[in-house]
Parts: sequence; structure tokens; C-alpha cells
Amino acid sequence: MPRRATKIVATLGPASSDPALLEAMIQAGVNVVRLNFSHGKAQDHIDRATLVRAAAQRAGREVAIMADLQGPKIRVGKFADGKVMLEPGMKFVLDASRAEPGDINGVGLDYKELPRDVKAGDVLLLNDGLIVLTVDEVKGEQVRTTVKLGGELSNNKGINKQGGGLTAPALTAKDMEDIRTAMGFQADYVAVSFPKNATDMEMARQLCNVAGAEHRHKPGLIAKIERAEAIPHLEAILKASDGIMVARGDLAVEVGNAAVPALQKRMIRMARQHDKVVITATQMMESMITNPVPTRAEVSDVANAVLDGTDAVMLSAETAAGKYPLETVLEMAKICEAAEGAEHVELDADFTGERFDRIDQTIAMGALFTAHHLGAKAIVALTDSGSTPLWMSRHRIHIPIYALTPKLTTQRKMALYRNVRPLLMDTSADRDTALEQAEGHLKKRGIVTRGDVYAITCGEPMGAPGGTNMLKICQVA
Repeated sequence: MPRRATKIVATLGPASSDPALLEAMIQAGVNVVRLNFSHGKAQDHIDRATLVRAAAQRAGREVAIMADLQGPKIRVGKFADGKVMLEPGMKFVLDASRAEPGDINGVGLDYKELPRDVKAGDVLLLNDGLIVLTVDEVKGEQVRTTVKLGGELSNNKGINKQGGGLTAPALTAKDMEDIRTAMGFQADYVAVSFPKNATDMEMARQLCNVAGAEHRHKPGLIAKIERAEAIPHLEAILKASDGIMVARGDLAVEVGNAAVPALQKRMIRMARQHDKVVITATQMMESMITNPVPTRAEVSDVANAVLDGTDAVMLSAETAAGKYPLETVLEMAKICEAAEGAEHVELDADFTGERFDRIDQTIAMGALFTAHHLGAKAIVALTDSGSTPLWMSRHRIHIPIYALTPKLTTQRKMALYRNVRPLLMDTSADRDTALEQAEGHLKKRGIVTRGDVYAITCGEPMGAPGGTNMLKICQVA
């Protein structure tokens, strides 16, 4: 089992779709595979999900699959020559009624609502902020602008409004169709793009639960925080989700690059306080798309996210389309491990003045506290739903948490939890037999040997979800 606590999310794409390579990437440390629904057809994703499950089985590891929805296409249309070169001071028209391909004077819009969402004086950022346009006036379906920062603008590049304020709904008709596809292969997580508030997430959950009902499957929901409007509603969005993604690309364009590092720290802290998971994403190892080694700045970026307490760090184009997908995963795993070694554990401070309303939560905290002060080798949680290991994983501790569950869906979901090693074990209905089986499981894997102390939590009666009510300290005979 890997010693690393921070999990790695890797995006599957043309560069990583070879079965042997994908298997090697999972062996190297990929815990969650992201399928990006912005590209490809439904059948492509179904095939890729099958590919992931098969590779994980060969690698002897369970990984989670995350279906990442495209969200609204707030983009320009296509150009006659595929692209134009915009110079500062030029006039350029974004025209929602234009059907013919774009040219140097203007282009059509995939996002037809733009003329209603902007007014004179607004600043529009295209292609991740590389091109800046100032709105001069809105005339009918035309948004007339002056180029402030020029550059090459090509087909279907994204549009953001500085400070936020585009009204596009988080879930489109395509997303609803994609949710059905994702539930068909039982994606463990669904990531929702551009949610503005908790209602967007509640709607997504409803759609997932309806589409998953025939498969008796309920995925975890991840809110991608990439709109300025989401920031004031962060707490409500968190409560309506199972986790968040710090999506630094679009977010940086809307709120400005300089604001993002502090926001990242705040989001990670808030997610942990609310017992939710958090993924840090975008450009983490960007230079490794073309280079075999990361830059020093990228190493620091990944390490800092780990030190902030993120559950997972994510790779996008690096593994989907890069030259060195396997090397990138290996490098990232190495950085995570080194950063974790430098972490400071302040468990006692975490519990000072805390009140726990639930028995199972109290048991989870008691296990952490006891194991930490006893210097235990491992913490073991027999779990049905995965909530006890989730609570444990919200606190920094250098003792691995082994979550033993009879449910494959729970095992896969826990692949994203920081410092949790999920294992599949058919926990017997009899408590003593189950505890014996658990120790046998740990011994077989070389996790504990004679004389080692470990803490174990379970519920009586066995198998009742949310029923963890027992903590036992064991020494291996």
C-alpha cells in the first residue's frame, strides 16, 4: 500500500488511453480517474470507464471514476480561417445573431445570452484571460468592443466577464444527458461545472439520483468553484455537495490571478471544517505536458496544496494529452510524500472546545486521539457508508487509516479521501469474527506484525449504516 496520504486525480485522454500505460499510472499512484465530458461522445466515455475498471483490476487497486460535466458553453463561435490575430485598439464585434464564420471584424457566439449579460464599460476576458476586450456598447444582438490586450483568438475559445455576472445555468441539456451516461457506468463522482449557488448542486443531485435509481447508485457530487458568484455562497454550496474542486483556471480569470492562492487556502480549510473533500486543480504540473521534469514553481505549488490539507491534487492536460503522463504521476506522488513528511500534527488543538453531536463522530475522533497518543501503527474502521473514515480524514495525523467495507461503491468513493486506504472486506455479521478477520486482513498485507498496536472502530449491530459505536485498542499477538 502506498505511504502517501494525498490522492492523485488524473484525467484520461488520448495520451493515457493505452491499457498498459493506464495500468502503470494506477500502479504509480493514480487514485481517481477523471473523464472530461467536454470532449468525446457518450460511447467514448462508456468505453473509457470500462478501460479504467479493467486496468484497476489488473493493477490490483480500486480507483474512483469522476465524470466531469462540461457545463454551459460560454464561448465564441468559429472563424473562417480557424483564427484571427487581434491587435490592441482594434474594434471587434461579438454577435449573437451571426451565422457565418468569424473574421478580423467580429465573430458569432455559442453563448447567445451575452448581449443581455453585459453593458458598456464591462471587461471581457477571452481564452483564459489572454485576450481582453472592453465593451463600448451593446446594440441589439451585437456586443461592440475595443481590444485592450490582443493576441491570437481561435475557434470556440471561452469568454469570462471580469468580476463574474454571466447568467448561464450550471446544468445544460447536454449535462443532463451526460449524467444519464455517467450513471449507466456508475461513476463514483460527478463534478458540476460553474455552479453559482446551492440550488445548482441540489438540482444536479436530484438528476443523478433519478438517473442512478435503476442501478441503485448514488454518486458523490463535487462542485467546481470557478465563478466569482460562487465565492459568497461557498458555505451553502459546500453543504449541498460532497466536496469541492478549487478550479483555478476560470476562477483566476474572473477574480484575478492574485486573489486565487488565498482563496485556495480558504476553500480547503472550509471544506475540511464541513467534513467535505477538496480537490486542487489546474496547471499543477503544466510544464510536464512537454517536459520530462516539473518546474520548481510547480513543485512548490503541489507541495503547498498538500500542506494546506487538500484531499487530492489533479492533473488535466498533463495526463490527457501530455508527452509524459506516467512520469508526471510519479513526480506528483514524490512531491506529495515529501510535503506530508514536513506536516505538523496538531490533533489536540483540533479537539479543544469541540462538541460532537453524534456517537459515530465521537468514536471517530476518539480513535484518532488515542492512536496518536499511543503511537499506534494503524487506525482501522469497519464501515458501511464510509462516513467514519471521512471524519477521521479531516484531521491531520501521520497514522494511516484503513477503511474496511463490504461495499465496492463505498470502497471506490473512499479512494478520494486523504490518508484513507480503502479495502474490500466482507465483514461478518458477528462482531468478534469481523474483528478477527480485520486483523487477518492487515497481517496478510504486512500492515501490522506481532506486537503492533492498532485502533479499530465498528458498530453494533454490525452492518447498520451510521452505527459506529465502538472503539477497541488491539495488540497483535
